[in-house]
Amino acid sequence: MSATAMETEELSVREAIEQVIAQEMERDESVFLQGIDVAGRGGEADLGPMLTERFGEERVRNTPISEVAIVGTGLGAAATGMRPIVEVMYSGFLGVPGDQILNQVAKMRYMFGGKLDIPLTIRTHNTMGHRAGAQHSQSLHNWMAAIPGIKVVTVSTPRDTAGLLRSAIRSNDPVIVFEHSGIYNRTGEVPVDPDFTLPIGQAGVEREGSDVTVVATQVQLWNALEAAEEVADDGIDVEVVSPRTFSPLDVDTIVESVRKTGRCVVVDETPLRMGSQGDIAAEVTEEAFFDLDFPVQRVGVPNVPVPFSPPLEDEVVPGTEDILEHIRMLA
Repeated sequence: MSATAMETEELSVREAIEQVIAQEMERDESVFLQGIDVAGRGGEADLGPMLTERFGEERVRNTPISEVAIVGTGLGAAATGMRPIVEVMYSGFLGVPGDQILNQVAKMRYMFGGKLDIPLTIRTHNTMGHRAGAQHSQSLHNWMAAIPGIKVVTVSTPRDTAGLLRSAIRSNDPVIVFEHSGIYNRTGEVPVDPDFTLPIGQAGVEREGSDVTVVATQVQLWNALEAAEEVADDGIDVEVVSPRTFSPLDVDTIVESVRKTGRCVVVDETPLRMGSQGDIAAEVTEEAFFDLDFPVQRVGVPNVPVPFSPPLEDEVVPGTEDILEHIRMLA
C-alpha cells in the first residue's frame, strides 16, 4: 500500500510519542522507558499515566535526578541485549552525561568492530520561546550531530515523530531523538499501521514550490510553512524542506530542491556561530554553486545565551517574520 493510501488518524505529537512507545513495548519485551518522572507523569512531554498503568514500573522506570545514571544504565542495558528508551529532560542537560555520550555511546560499537549492538534511544527536547531561562532554552542537535557514531533525529510533525521514533527504537545504533516543547500539541495525520517507519537519514519536502527553498525543522518548520502561505499571496512560491535528521543529513534532497529554485534560506534554532545553518549552507554551496542565484541565507540565534526576559527572548529566537524577511530578500 502506498504512503498516500495508508489509513491515518489525527494525533498530536505528544500522542504520537506515547502511542509509538506503547506499541514498541508491546511488540518487544526488551523495550523499556526510564527517566525522571516518566512513571505516572510521563516525563517532560507529559505523556500521562497510561504507559505506567499498562506496563508497570518495571518497564516504565523512574530514575534519580542524574543524567549520568540515566544514560549510563541505559547504555549498559543496550550493550547487554535490552532496547532502552531513556529521557534526558532538556537538551541543555546533555552536557551532564557528555563523557558517556561522546566516548562510550558513540564509540562502543566501533571499538568492538561492529560486533556489539547499542540499540539505545535517547529522547530529549529543545526549548525556546517558553520563558524558561538560558539553561532550559537551548537547541543542541548540532552538538550531537558533530559526534561520529550517533544518529541524530529532529522531529517536527506528528507523522515524522511516529515514523522516526519507531525507527530509532528499532535501530541497532544509538539514536538521539530531539523533540521540542513548542510542537507537543501540534496535530496532524499519522498512519495507523503499527509498523509505520520513516528512514533515518531521509529529508521530507513538506511543501512544494518553485521560487525559494526554505530548510527548516521543529518549530521553525511550522513558522516556515506559515511564511510560505503568506508570501504565496504575493506570487512567491516557496518549497519547504524538513531535514528530519541531522546525522546522517540528507544533502541530496536539499540540493535537489535548491537546484530547482535557485534560492535557499536555512532556518534553525541553533546559534549562527557554528550552527546547523552554516553546515547546510556549505553543503548546498559546494553541490549547487552554479545553480544559486543568490548566496544561501541563514536564520538562527545570535551567539548569546537565550534571555529570560520575554521581549529579549523574542528578539533572539527566530520567528515567522524573520523567515519572511529573508524570503522576500531573495525573491
